[in-house]
Amino acid sequence: MSQSWTEMPKVPRKTASLGERDAGFHGTTPYTAADSTIDTLAGYQPENRAVDSEILPGRDKVTARARDLVRNNGWATGAIAKEVDSVIGANFRPLLKPDWRALGLSAEWAREFKEQVEALWRVYADDPRHFADTTRSQSVPQMFATAYRSYLIEGEALALVNWRRTRPTKTTMRLVDTDLLSNPMDMADGERLRGGVEITRDGISRAYHFRQGHRNASYAQSADAMRWKRVAREGRYGRPQVLHFFDKQRDGQTRGISRLAPIVEKLKMEDHYSRVELQAAVINAVLAAFIKSPMGPEVIDEFFGEEGDGSGFLNYQAARSDFYKDRKGLSLGGARVQTLYPNDEIGMVNTARPAAQFADFESAVLRHIASGLGISYEQLASDWSKTNYSSARAAMIEIWRGFTARRTSFAHGFCQPFFMAWLEEMVIDGHLKLPQGAPDFYAFWPAYARSKWIGPGKGFVDPVKEAQAAAMRVSLSLSTLEEEAAELTGTDYAENMAQIQAEIAAMPENALHPMQESFAKLLGPAVYQQDTPED
Repeated sequence: MSQSWTEMPKVPRKTASLGERDAGFHGTTPYTAADSTIDTLAGYQPENRAVDSEILPGRDKVTARARDLVRNNGWATGAIAKEVDSVIGANFRPLLKPDWRALGLSAEWAREFKEQVEALWRVYADDPRHFADTTRSQSVPQMFATAYRSYLIEGEALALVNWRRTRPTKTTMRLVDTDLLSNPMDMADGERLRGGVEITRDGISRAYHFRQGHRNASYAQSADAMRWKRVAREGRYGRPQVLHFFDKQRDGQTRGISRLAPIVEKLKMEDHYSRVELQAAVINAVLAAFIKSPMGPEVIDEFFGEEGDGSGFLNYQAARSDFYKDRKGLSLGGARVQTLYPNDEIGMVNTARPAAQFADFESAVLRHIASGLGISYEQLASDWSKTNYSSARAAMIEIWRGFTARRTSFAHGFCQPFFMAWLEEMVIDGHLKLPQGAPDFYAFWPAYARSKWIGPGKGFVDPVKEAQAAAMRVSLSLSTLEEEAAELTGTDYAENMAQIQAEIAAMPENALHPMQESFAKLLGPAVYQQDTPED
């Protein structure tokens, strides 16, 4: 008799013994990660909470610890400095790319508009008088670097877009300490006000409340520390007034958390371990040798017996002291020979410090820290002794991908809104003229201000190979000269060409500029074979 297709064969299953269940070899849920009976997970019972309930209660403590580590821990300080230098650098600036197709204008207009806007931006952003800074202490690229540093350490970058009528350009930026963003009168977080941020029903950050003085500032008046000012997120026509950037990891998140949070404990433990090893090495270096007395507990007991007054011990110590006082020893062939009190011995301190496993242990910890920061161990430790070209190149590509993503995110979330506010002033004040029949500026504001932000280039591991690779990408239409210039050297291709044209014009007669040589030479002899010119 054939078996019906609806009848499923029964698979015999082995029943686990009590010992096997206790050992954790068989789970009680489909997902082992959800099994509470497994020994290794029995005490691991985290809770699911709303994201702000996870971040806001402990955010101040995390921020304080992260700041302390950056102040006092060399690894943390170096990691933060390296990322700021790699992502923002010294001249972080926009490369304007107005969307002329969306605007219904010509490519020629877009090119002229780009040149005008970038020229005005350079004058404004790099002004050594620092009129762009409300406090007149930094240039615009420097403020961007400070804001990014705050984002790394404190988890968010915060600034106000001000309007100062007495400045040559009225749009200014004021960086704000994230500690000042808080609920009025330090009230508890609620559904519509959390961490100093007002939230609408749709989850939009509508306004921000800023404490007018730091609560722990020794110079601040108590009245300022307990006064708050409400600032709307946007002003008239959507002009940005508050710039607030952080990594949003879950829906409903209102404030950011330090990028160092996952590795604070590792950094502190590594710092403590290094201090202990250093202290031990210093003590060993200072106390290299000592003199051992032959007196043991039995001898001392005889000196201090029930009827003894200890005079014998005191006399013995006085005799040893007199012996070593001003003792110069003997000289034998120019070498000094030290004489000891009878029965005394020289003892040497064991100088095996740091511990033999210290370097390997520190490397393992630093690899964990580097992974948490999103950089390579070689970058964090500045240790390239065990790295060849291939591994260095692979590490650079991997790390640079993360740097590029963070640069793009920070530029769009923090820098671009400020650039749009500045561009609005340039248009409404008449510094920039829109063509006849151009679309309304406010309706197409993002299209007029569309930009790609340029920071430092990723540099070269092997300049010759990477220059040849860049030339091949351009020749195969996989990239452009503009993109290669921005990625490899952090420069603007249009500015490079203008400078090269000036250099060619200044070259002596019958002298060729290197740019005038065939571009294909960069591809190497395997791709391009130059013909020998005939006489």
